[in-house]
Amino acid sequence: MADHPEDAGIFRAAALSTRHPTPFSLTPDAAARAELAQALGIEAIRKLTFAGSLAPIGRRGWRLEGKLGATVVQSCIVTLKPVTTRIDEPVLRQYEPASADDQPESGSELEMPEDDTIEPLRDVIDAGAVMAEALSLALPPYPRAADAELKRAVFAEPGVAPMSDEDVKPFAGLAGLRDKLKDKE
Repeated sequence: MADHPEDAGIFRAAALSTRHPTPFSLTPDAAARAELAQALGIEAIRKLTFAGSLAPIGRRGWRLEGKLGATVVQSCIVTLKPVTTRIDEPVLRQYEPASADDQPESGSELEMPEDDTIEPLRDVIDAGAVMAEALSLALPPYPRAADAELKRAVFAEPGVAPMSDEDVKPFAGLAGLRDKLKDKE
């Protein structure tokens, strides 16, 4: 385990300074970016940086604040052409010690907390894992090339009229029936 920011972004919580923030800066090399791109299911990560600090909060908690910067290449959802996207995202995580009240009973239901930045404090804080998670959440879900057009495709067997979107709508015929009834009155 690393105790210093220059050692891959893994910090032992017990070794962090409780008086001042501990800075970190991560810039993965080409091999690490390629491995992360494969794990995320994207074509490539051209640039990736994650810099920030870990500051003490309360008696035993930590606040990770950072800035994620990345240039990623994904496949267009329409044409499969490469789409390059620049990502600049602020990242915030708060690590708080778990209490006995936080442990759910076996088989019980869990509610999502209102604050999604709070994480349970473990022995280590892995800024590299936070970087990977933040990048995966910041990726465009449906990347499209600038010239991509989604054209309408119609398929049917020979001699059969293809169904349209209007044919599939279950209440489309009711509007016509309502109008006919109004005309009769």
